This record gives sequence, structure tokens and C-alpha cells, in this order.
Amino acid sequence: MPDLQHKLTTSQLEAQLKVLRALHVNPSLSQRELSKQLGISLGKANYCVQALLKKGWIKASNFKNNQRNIAHTYLLTPKGIEQKFKMTMIFLQKKQQEFELLSQEIDQLTKESSDNEHYR
Repeated sequence: MPDLQHKLTTSQLEAQLKVLRALHVNPSLSQRELSKQLGISLGKANYCVQALLKKGWIKASNFKNNQRNIAHTYLLTPKGIEQKFKMTMIFLQKKQQEFELLSQEIDQLTKESSDNEHYR
């Protein structure tokens, strides 16, 4: 995977892709909202956001969302948009392969179950 860290697991890469996709659609998501939307812990959301900031794939802009709180807007950088596209293509290919294998397994199980009907 070009430009992707080789040390990350598939699940970490998938989490980062989900964060990139969510922030691309709604840059003003808080990390808490992001964690709820993606079904991940707040700590994992924070870890992903920090990793993406460090890589330069997103940038954070501060703004006041009321008189007391400062919130962030997370914008994908051009490099982040490029990496999101690459990661999407990698995961799409992987999911298509998984789908094909699952379809073959379903066909095999269906055939075996119909063959076993003859023995009843």
C-alpha cells in the first residue's frame, strides 16, 4: 500500500478510512460524535484523528461553538483526499474478494444441503 504505514493492522487502516470518510462528509464532527457515528470508542476516535493529523491527511481549525467551548473543524488535506481514495480502492477490492469467496461458500453449502436431502 503506497504511502500507507505498513505497521498498521487492517482494522486500524479500516478505522482510519472510516474516520476520513466521516470527516469528509461532516468536517465539524466532534471526536465524541465521530465515535458514536462509527461505533468505536472515544479513545480510538482520538487515536485515529491524532494519527491522521500527524500524517498530514487532515488539518484542524479551531472555532468557538459557544461562549465557553472551543471546537474543531477537521478538513481533509489534498494528501488526505488522495489517501482516502487509495484506501477506498484497496478496501473495495478486498471486500469484493471476500464477497466472491462467500458466494462460492454459499453455493457449495446449498449444493451440499440439497444433496443431503436425498438421504432423508
